Order: sequence, then structure tokens, then C-alpha cells
Amino acid sequence: MSRWFSVRSALVVARRELGSYFATPVAAVFIVIFLALQGVLTFNLGNFFDRNQADLAPFFSFIPWVFLLLVPAITMRLWAEERRQGTIELLLTLPLRQSEAVLGKFLAAWAFCAVALALTFPFWITVNFLGRPDNGVILCGYAGAVLVAGAFLSVGAAMSAATKNQVIAFVLSLAVCFIFAVASYPLVTDFIARSSPELASFARRISVTDRFLGFTRGELEVRDLVYFASFIGFWLLLNSVIVDHRKAD
Repeated sequence: MSRWFSVRSALVVARRELGSYFATPVAAVFIVIFLALQGVLTFNLGNFFDRNQADLAPFFSFIPWVFLLLVPAITMRLWAEERRQGTIELLLTLPLRQSEAVLGKFLAAWAFCAVALALTFPFWITVNFLGRPDNGVILCGYAGAVLVAGAFLSVGAAMSAATKNQVIAFVLSLAVCFIFAVASYPLVTDFIARSSPELASFARRISVTDRFLGFTRGELEVRDLVYFASFIGFWLLLNSVIVDHRKAD
């Protein structure tokens, strides 16, 4: 007899997956690279000190691009490794719904990214030491960064489920996330607008980076929250469909 979806079961999977990150050097390597990249980009390329403004605008301006490079490295193993080792059948024969496994793996990766973001707290302390920033805006920016990470992670998880090869999963995830990252850039929208203004407008609406901008200004809008929830939900549903279709491969 089938049972209802269990959040508890999904959290059990999430705890197992999150533990596997910290059981290997993967966690340390990712966090060190993430913090180093954000530090260099914020304080050097972002001209943090030359701007004479106590805010984290340079920090948030680079977040989507750092996640674009690093998130596929996290997600490429989520399902590809299970399929390569043949353990996906074992996972899905446990008293566990497929949707619970999909959500659990995603939540683990999302929690891991949230931990990496939380470890950037010295940046926040620095701007408060140097001036009087609007901490509400900064907090909103962090919330948006977590949602951007979730959006890219959901794409990466679906791409990982589509192949046994982690390198292919990485490339597919990077390519798809890149499309959603640059969709609102003038170079892209102007090119599309030449043939279809409606399609150019649609490209702007589906852009992850464009939706993130409001958060960096302290604007917490329902439409942006709905966008991220719908985006993540769609890719997790696709993830589940792909796993169901290819679990016997």
C-alpha cells in the first residue's frame, strides 16, 4: 500500500548525503575555493576599498558567477555516481519514495552551499567595522544568494540524473545554468529581440541573475520568491522523471 510523501524520510536522505560531503575532502576544497574566489573578486576586482561605501554590493555582484562555476562540481556526483556504481537500484528499493530521495539529495547540497555562504560572515563583519551599512539589505542579499544556489543546484541535480558520467553532468549543468545566468544581459536580449521582441522579454523574465538583483537592493518581492520556488520545483520534478526513466539503465 502506497504511503504519503514523508518529509522525515527526505531529511534522513539529506543527513546521509550531507555527511558524505564532510567525510571526504570535497567539502573543504569547495569551501576554501569558494571563500578564496569571493575574497579576491570582492576586495580586488570589486574595488571594495576604493568605493568608500560600506556595503557588500561587490560581494553579491559576483555570487551568481562563482556559484555558476562551483555548483556543478557539487551536483555532478549526486546521481551520476549512484548510477555508475549501480547503487541507485538499492537506494530506490529502500522503504523510500523516489521523490523523497530526490528532495533529500537536493536539500543536502543546498545545506552545504548555505554553510559555505555562512562562512563568509567575516565580510559582513568587515563592512560593519568600516562603516554603518544597511544590514537589512545585506541580509536580503544573502537570502537571494541562497535562492540562486538552490536554483543552480536543482538544475545540476537533474543533469546528474541524466548521465552516469560526472564530467558530462558537470558540463551539462554548467551550460544550462549559464543560459539562465546570461538570459537578461543586453547582448543576449538585443540579439533575440531582432527576431522576436516577445522572446527577448521572456528571456529577461526567466533570468536567475535578473531576479537576484532585487534582493541585492533589499527588495523582497513575492514574484521573485514565486519565481525561485517554481524554478526549483520544476527542475526537481524533472529530476524525479529522469531518475524514474533511467533507473534501470
